[in-house]
Amino acid sequence: MTLRTTRRSVLLAGTAAGATIAMPWVAKGAAEFQLKYANNSPTAHPLNVRAVEAMERIKQETNGRVEIQIFPNNQLGSDTDMLSQLRSGAIEFFTLSGLILSTLVPVASINGIGFVWESYDKVWPAMDGALGAYIRAQIAKAGLHAFERQWDNGYRQMTSSTRPIKGPDDLKGFKIRVPPSPLWTSMFKAFDAAPMSINFSEVYSALQTKVAEGQENPLSIIFFAKLFEVQKYLSETNHMWDGFWFLANGKAWNGLPADVREVIAKNLNKSALDQRTDICKQNETFKADLTAKGMEFIKVDPKPFREKLQAAGFYKEWKGKYGDEAWAALEKFTGPIA
Repeated sequence: MTLRTTRRSVLLAGTAAGATIAMPWVAKGAAEFQLKYANNSPTAHPLNVRAVEAMERIKQETNGRVEIQIFPNNQLGSDTDMLSQLRSGAIEFFTLSGLILSTLVPVASINGIGFVWESYDKVWPAMDGALGAYIRAQIAKAGLHAFERQWDNGYRQMTSSTRPIKGPDDLKGFKIRVPPSPLWTSMFKAFDAAPMSINFSEVYSALQTKVAEGQENPLSIIFFAKLFEVQKYLSETNHMWDGFWFLANGKAWNGLPADVREVIAKNLNKSALDQRTDICKQNETFKADLTAKGMEFIKVDPKPFREKLQAAGFYKEWKGKYGDEAWAALEKFTGPIA
């Protein structure tokens, strides 16, 4: 991201939000519905920039009836903590990767199957279409409401402080941080790596102290979380595509008046589309900025990685776990996997 874009993001996230973001919750009495939204993304990340805009529009379009307070950057705890708070009703809204949500809704991680998405031209038709609808239906069974448009987290890349990852053999014994999700652990074990489940709020310190040698995340997260300070090599693996589900506590959501739900959904879905565009535009500038920060980019061939997963029985195993119906919904967009 260019310096000018960075400043714009910071200004939007830090000043346009005013009393809406990054401040303690204070009941003002003016709004009929005072709600809380939490996430794990840095304040300047496009997710928070666009969320600020959505919350401002919601407040305006409801004539002040609805005020949604934003708690960014793990202010309310780790992903695991915030998911518990969402389920209990302590917070009303939360954005979470489907791969981590899979600890509650197993099929939510299906979009993260390794090395199957060639481009966004296949991702978005799937997630906005039949595959996304199937996942949302399963999320609803867990007492949560998922909005129709998923927010982009991006293609994930591998980084390292000890050695460049050029092929699957370089992952043998490699201590890599992964989010607390069975799919990640399974995939990196198939590469004979040593995956370590660590919440994102603890990633920087784990890398800084060399508890973990490497990690994997989209370029935007690597940039905004300043992981370039503790990582040297970045392999452009595009090994997983990952998105954020914008989630609501089901009971709280259904308890809102229909007209309020309509305004909230419309604006969150609009901002999701805006945020997708932001991530797409910024990826090339993120690459330039990370290079300027000292990271060494390595282009890799995905074919050996996929062949390794195939040989290890990874795809067969997960097809069995997700079931034929879910797998068919995935392959409708990716083409045959296994």
